[in-house]
Amino acid sequence: MRIRLVIRTLSELCVTAGTLILLFVVYLLYWTSVRADQAMDGEIDHLQDRWAAGPVAVADADRAAPRPRPYASGRSFAIMYIPRFGADWAKPVLQGTSTATLRKGLGHYAGTARLGATGNFAVAGHRRTYGDPFKDFPRLRPGDAVVLSDGTTWYTYRITGRPYRTLPTDVGVLDPVPRASGFRGPGRYLTLTTCEPEWGHSHRLIAWAHLDATQSVAQGKPKALYG
Repeated sequence: MRIRLVIRTLSELCVTAGTLILLFVVYLLYWTSVRADQAMDGEIDHLQDRWAAGPVAVADADRAAPRPRPYASGRSFAIMYIPRFGADWAKPVLQGTSTATLRKGLGHYAGTARLGATGNFAVAGHRRTYGDPFKDFPRLRPGDAVVLSDGTTWYTYRITGRPYRTLPTDVGVLDPVPRASGFRGPGRYLTLTTCEPEWGHSHRLIAWAHLDATQSVAQGKPKALYG
């Protein structure tokens, strides 16, 4: 009888543990994504309301005067569109790459170039959990458009190669002329980073792009948005 009681108790504990693990997985895969999607939609709404309310920061980040204000930490300042990921794919870009910031959208690496400026405008995003913004990252191909808007200007970057796999310690990928990118000198570059493998973080996937075109928001949406 004692053995049966021990076996039954252990079985109940295993069932309870399994239920808790299942609930945690549901939370991780579903609820965090729901909350993140709501947060990202909210950031985009706030940006569009801010842009509609009045003038925004100077669009040309290379102008000497007046000098653009630094991006505010944790605050959104642009919207990114990647047609390869779907016609409705649109994510806010916020300043910084803290855990809290990346739960609300994509994060701009502090110390890298401003949007559209000479140098390397580098952005990080989750591949899985918190809205899965970069879950389709491996699908990126040379020539794909990455389009961003800061409320005054559309910036169209073009991917230059297939995603590159490296270690998290490889900070050279964020250099003004990114290491291993194939770029040979100063330019207006974009670096996208996410975790690798899909459900891990032992490595990073990197995609590079160069600025291909700009146009005023007043001229309408760029053709690149339509694939």
